[in-house]
Amino acid sequence: MTISIHGLAVSRGIAIGRAVIVASSRVDVAHYFVQADQVASEIERLRQARNAVAEEIVKVQQSLHELGPNDAHPELTALLDVHLMLLQDEQLTSGVKHWIVDRHYNAEWALTTQLEVIARQFDEMEDPYLRERKADLEQVVERMLRFMRGVASPVAPGEQGKPTQDSHVEVPLVLIAHDLSPADMLQFKQSVFAGFVTDVGGKTSHTAIVARSMDIPAVVGARSSSQLIQQDDWVIIDGDAGVVLVDPSPILLAEYGFKQRQGEVERERLSRLKHTPAVTLDGQKIELLANIEQPEDAAAALKAGAVGVGLFRSEFLFMGRSGKLPDEEEQYQAYRRAVEGMQGLPVTIRTVDVGADKPLDRGASRAGEDHLNPALGLRAIRWSLSEPSMFLAQLRAILRAAAHGPVHLLIPMLAHASEIRQTLVLVNRAREQLDNGGMAYGHVKLGAMIEVPAAALTIPLFLRYFDFLSIGTNDLIQYTLAIDRADEAVSHLYDPVHPAVLQLLASTIEQCRAKGKGVSVCGEMAGDVSLTRLLLGLGLRSFSMHPSQILAVKQQILRCDTTRLQAWAQSVLAAEDPAALMTD
Repeated sequence: MTISIHGLAVSRGIAIGRAVIVASSRVDVAHYFVQADQVASEIERLRQARNAVAEEIVKVQQSLHELGPNDAHPELTALLDVHLMLLQDEQLTSGVKHWIVDRHYNAEWALTTQLEVIARQFDEMEDPYLRERKADLEQVVERMLRFMRGVASPVAPGEQGKPTQDSHVEVPLVLIAHDLSPADMLQFKQSVFAGFVTDVGGKTSHTAIVARSMDIPAVVGARSSSQLIQQDDWVIIDGDAGVVLVDPSPILLAEYGFKQRQGEVERERLSRLKHTPAVTLDGQKIELLANIEQPEDAAAALKAGAVGVGLFRSEFLFMGRSGKLPDEEEQYQAYRRAVEGMQGLPVTIRTVDVGADKPLDRGASRAGEDHLNPALGLRAIRWSLSEPSMFLAQLRAILRAAAHGPVHLLIPMLAHASEIRQTLVLVNRAREQLDNGGMAYGHVKLGAMIEVPAAALTIPLFLRYFDFLSIGTNDLIQYTLAIDRADEAVSHLYDPVHPAVLQLLASTIEQCRAKGKGVSVCGEMAGDVSLTRLLLGLGLRSFSMHPSQILAVKQQILRCDTTRLQAWAQSVLAAEDPAALMTD
């Protein structure tokens, strides 16, 4: 019988495939297919790992036996016996071989997949003692994984994530997890997964944002999906409606297969607009920019017809590094690749914005620590100013990259005049340090993010110090409405067209235009086609979004007359219930 699970639609399209259940703690395990002639070597890697762990356990047992009876630990001895027994368990070994031989999973992926299958069986056991053995199994598997990380994989890095032509691996796969961090998501950019579902998350959580940047169907906030969906179940992900269908009937499969093909036809039709200038019916030129997370994303931005990068989220260079932050040279090379990749078009680099739903690894800095309310804690510019040596290294790297093409420097989450002054002092110090070191650097335009209500209410202060402003609507909505945007429990209250949000947006745009300063929206509102007309009517002429959304927004722009939209936008702005007028 088909199970229907409802969540939040965060990335458009339809995905149909077999479910791969991954525990959050094991998301960083490599997921890739192996060639048919590599199956035997993968099984050998598995065997070596099992034998190595068994040998470690036996050595510990021997050392315990050498202790006198007064010093022996019978509980530990019994536990080691259980671990040895689990290592030899037929269900574990034969199950892992099945995933390698039949599905061509690499050894690590096969091992964690079979662990999820067995772990669920442990959860369903009535005997408390047997249920507790799941933790022992997880420890054994973790030790095997640690061993395999030190053993070279037979698959070359360039082949990872690419399906082979073998018939066994032609079935699409979808990822099911309780949660995925932004760093986890980056690992799947070139992965084997056609879509994903998570139990938690909101429409503008960074997991959802990266999903849209990957342009794969995704549903978040699907509550107990990771419990209701079994390993290898057939699953349909409807990224447009926010629905997940488990074990669909042949009729449903056929219906969604048709919708999937329709989506592909629509994307092909939109692709014809790539070289069409983004100009409204009344001749207003609109700037369509791209948001990117990695230097390599520049290619997708150009392919979508972006006229520049409006937001390079530099924090993704800092994530998933086990506490070791990138130094100046590594950052410089990354920013340089992005600048050169845009082939002379401007690149706006935002300084590191960590904290809240984008924590660093533990040990990296105070920004990775637990806070009672991380969204209101040491994040973004607050962290940068508390770590001046790190901040100066990033500023120097960005300035050096500006020698290779036009670069704009964007500062996140500013709210105080003192923060603005401190930031500008450090920017000047970074230039002085480069001068003293005889290193080449370029001129940058300085910009500030408007994402805190305090900033939106003091725009004249920002216009005195900065060349341009960029409105981060994700955080502006979150802080204006006091809603955690990553929490699905309050996601229904997250409202981009709340009167307070619209007033702050309209005021910021109007004041920037009056002073002749550039202003853009780089939050998710920019890529939402249902809001394009309203933003144009409010006077916005620069939109920055994920490359996958550019052509759909351009299509809307080509159909708009801004002279006719202005009066309507003002009526929406003055309405008690703006959403009711949005379909007019």
